[in-house]
Amino acid sequence: MRQRRLMNQINVVPYIDVMLVLLVIFMVTAPMIQTGSIEVPSVGKASDAPAEPINVVVRADGSVALRDGNADPRPMALDALVGELQALQGGEKKRPVLIAGDKEARYEAVLKVMDQLQRGNIDQIGLLVQRGDSR
Repeated sequence: MRQRRLMNQINVVPYIDVMLVLLVIFMVTAPMIQTGSIEVPSVGKASDAPAEPINVVVRADGSVALRDGNADPRPMALDALVGELQALQGGEKKRPVLIAGDKEARYEAVLKVMDQLQRGNIDQIGLLVQRGDSR
């Protein structure tokens, strides 16, 4: 009986066929892809300094305080918060409002403040967070 020798060559013809089929598919579909347009800011807009945010502090007991810039937080009722924020913005809606919730504050209290601000047509609302050590 004759022994078979092991073949130590790789047949690359099927791989070439697959690559040619993929090349044809990419060549056909490439012109159909729509390119996105990016709106680049003009020089006049880029030179404006970003507006300093207004901070709304939600304490652990659920009380709310308002801090504008580096001033001390002023305690305030939740109902009067929207009117005071609109007065601080002065009709200019570009000043963002950051909500800083205390670590011990209930999630519900932070959501109440956010809901009150959204109902008062304050657009730019964010949450102020502190980066933790991930090491």
